[in-house]
Amino acid sequence: MSDTDISPQYTLPQTMRAIVLPEPNEKICLADVEYAVPECADNELLIKVEYVGLNPVDGLFAKSGFCKWQYPHILGLDAVGVVVKAGKGVFPGVGTRVMWHASIGDQGALSEYTKVANYAVSVVPAELAGDMAATLPCAGMAALISLDKINITEGDTVLIDGGAGAVGQFAIQFAKQRGADVFTTAAKRNHKLVKQLGADVVFAYQDKDLCEKIRRELGPQGFDAVIDTVGGASTIRNIELMRFCGRIACLNPLPHFEQELMYRRAPNIGVVSLGGAWLANSLCAQQRLSFMGNLLIEGALSGDIKTPEITAVDFNAQAVSAALHKQLDGGFTGKQVVKIST
Repeated sequence: MSDTDISPQYTLPQTMRAIVLPEPNEKICLADVEYAVPECADNELLIKVEYVGLNPVDGLFAKSGFCKWQYPHILGLDAVGVVVKAGKGVFPGVGTRVMWHASIGDQGALSEYTKVANYAVSVVPAELAGDMAATLPCAGMAALISLDKINITEGDTVLIDGGAGAVGQFAIQFAKQRGADVFTTAAKRNHKLVKQLGADVVFAYQDKDLCEKIRRELGPQGFDAVIDTVGGASTIRNIELMRFCGRIACLNPLPHFEQELMYRRAPNIGVVSLGGAWLANSLCAQQRLSFMGNLLIEGALSGDIKTPEITAVDFNAQAVSAALHKQLDGGFTGKQVVKIST
């Protein structure tokens, strides 16, 4: 008797279509290839992929590469699909639609089939559209981890730098739910959007008098906390805008800090790394991805959380390359989602 369940709805092929990065390159030149359908270990699910959500990190690493990758490498970290093969008794079972944030060190999800550990996925109910679910993992989970890092409580003042980006949009909503007074930066064309999401005060991020205007609005005390989605010089500026011993969650590599600034502000710096759950081989952290996914799905279903506007992307190398360039060019406020199959 077989110790594996296979969906009767599918005849599993030997090969599949995939989009790969032949090697890191500035132009993000990708290739359409045929790969063998992956083999799964005991606790892994074979998924027929339906949608893949694109993120800025996909574009950044397509250009620079990642230390754990072997090439050609399949891109794509956020995905939704249906379980078509699973070990006997493994949950979730065959036929279940699931959502997950994939391991950054392994092959990604831009393929017709992929595998993922069963304990890292979240079940997607039929009431939630698959493409909408694909917008949730990376941005939503990063927002939740950021808020935990800065320990937001009712009445705190928090600056969310880059509020119109996908992480910023989720962070604004979750911060308001926790009772914070939310300040954010965004391009002027996006001020209405972030206000609708709950931001109390919005500043134009390109304003040369930004710091002066923030201090005028906030007063001399500084922010209790900051979610820094931008990085670089913005991180240094944001620490200057914090109160003494304030908290900051950083989603990008840290810049060089002058010693005087560190002594004067004594910031509590938290680094946000979804990929760390996999790279540290932490089963607890990987399971937490599933728990956060459940929370995001619940919020999207109830309407408590508004998801970013979706732009559909075709499943071919040229279209995905153009989409990744669009992610990195700046000014993009929604989520690009590749439709693999339905």
